[in-house]
Amino acid sequence: MLKKLLLAIAAIAATMGIAFAQVDVNKADQAALDSVKGIGPAKSKAILDERAKGEFKDWADFQQRVKGVGDKNAMKLSEAGLQINGKSRDGAPVKVAEVKK
Repeated sequence: MLKKLLLAIAAIAATMGIAFAQVDVNKADQAALDSVKGIGPAKSKAILDERAKGEFKDWADFQQRVKGVGDKNAMKLSEAGLQINGKSRDGAPVKVAEVKK
């Protein structure tokens, strides 16, 4: 039992070092969407409501269907880790996950 507890604590400590995570808008649940900087409960609900009508094809489709997401906001969301079909928005700087040692 103690070994399992120590293993669980070690796993949690290892994952806490990850500074950045990618979230695909077509696969994420509300909690995952909320974890992206710039997306709150209202925006994640709007995203899920639109996704229920059909998956987002690309960033242009996402921006057109989700109110309040323009070019500037889309770029910030992409920089924060939001992806559509595994792709960041064109022109967004790519961040690499960092693991603290």
